[in-house]
Amino acid sequence: MSGRDRVGTGAELDPEDAKLEVLARAARVRTGASEGAAVRDSDGRTYSAATVSLPSLRLSALQAAVVLAAASGVTSLEAAVLVSAAETPDDPDGLRAVRDLSASAIVYLCGPAGSLVSTDRGAA
Repeated sequence: MSGRDRVGTGAELDPEDAKLEVLARAARVRTGASEGAAVRDSDGRTYSAATVSLPSLRLSALQAAVVLAAASGVTSLEAAVLVSAAETPDDPDGLRAVRDLSASAIVYLCGPAGSLVSTDRGAA
């Protein structure tokens, strides 16, 4: 069962998850994409990506970050951060991709300036 929580003003990520937010925000800004994402595997390695929108291929930022991790042989994720201007994470395929590698990974949604918007805690 998944649990999504809206986060109150002033909530902050812990230092390891804040690194993911910085990577996701940088991917978004670097490419000019609408969203950026970063994931951390169970060994602490990180993978970041932005939305891919080509005529022949469309991937959300979260899907792209998971693809990079999976292509590197990752079998488990600890956490993911999605940076978007959206108020709610409208990326069911990206969330499913994270859950394919880990039912219990925490997925954070952050605004473009880095503010924490919501948390999806995955399976308990």
